[in-house]
Amino acid sequence: MAAFAMVVLIVCGIIGLIFFIILVNFFSLWLRAWLSGASVSLLSLVGMRLRRVNPMVIVDSRIMAVKAGLRISTEELEAHYLAGGNVTKVVQALIAASKANIPLDFQRATAIDLAGRDVLDAVQTSVRPKVIDCPDPTKGASTVAAVAMDGIQLKAKARVTVRTNIQRLVGGATEETIIARVGEGIVTTIGSSPTHKKVLENPDSISKVVLSRGLDSGTAFEILSIDIADVDVGENIGAYLQIKQAEADKQIAQARAEERRAMARAREAEMQAQVVEMRSRVVEAEAEVPKAISEALRSGNLGVLDYYRLKNVIADTEMRDAIAKVGKPENTGEQR
Repeated sequence: MAAFAMVVLIVCGIIGLIFFIILVNFFSLWLRAWLSGASVSLLSLVGMRLRRVNPMVIVDSRIMAVKAGLRISTEELEAHYLAGGNVTKVVQALIAASKANIPLDFQRATAIDLAGRDVLDAVQTSVRPKVIDCPDPTKGASTVAAVAMDGIQLKAKARVTVRTNIQRLVGGATEETIIARVGEGIVTTIGSSPTHKKVLENPDSISKVVLSRGLDSGTAFEILSIDIADVDVGENIGAYLQIKQAEADKQIAQARAEERRAMARAREAEMQAQVVEMRSRVVEAEAEVPKAISEALRSGNLGVLDYYRLKNVIADTEMRDAIAKVGKPENTGEQR
């Protein structure tokens, strides 16, 4: 009996020690939750610790939810915590949405948070719209460059006022898509303008055309306004392109002229070759004359006196040609 009593005392001591440790660790949390009207049992607090859930985060979040009139159980908060979500931000976002009459339930808020979006910032942006610079100066050029139909380049800068669309936040496009679409709309509007002067006279025409195209479809935002902050005149792209085209045409014309010149030179060389060929034929024909004369002498068709008379005629002709060639420069000088 003494041994049995000793065992009972030891067991009771261990239970008492465990209960004392629980009180020391969780009594303040339990008391705070109970006094706030968001009671959480001690067993639940112990279970949170065993499940590696931070009891302080769950209790504080539940107290905030209860004080704001939201009905969120500790099991739902624990499930979101174990899924890797930010319980505090989710509860704060739900409170902010409730105060601003924005339809947002716990399931959608946790889905937004687990998707990697800042749900609290999304609610705040929905209540207080924010301004996005287009283009973003921190990621490249500070202006959007476009060319009007008269060839003048314009550089525009826009500011887009957006607010979060909670219903499209999960799966919706981000700010980069808004910036890209607005930039594309600015380029299209300026490019379709007949002259750059019309754009400078009415910069708001750009924002009206761009805003009417529904650029916020499929995104997580709703575009409230597009304001053109600045429009500057850039280079005369039309004149630059015309100069380049003229230079290209000039080079093409020069290439064609060189081609024609080369063809003319080839034709000239061909004609010179033909002249040399004809002269060679003449020489060849003249070489046949003595053969014909000798043949005529042998056959008796040509007498010796006729031959000498022919030689005299040839010599007389050569002498006259020589005299004519000698006197030609003198006559040319007299005419001058």
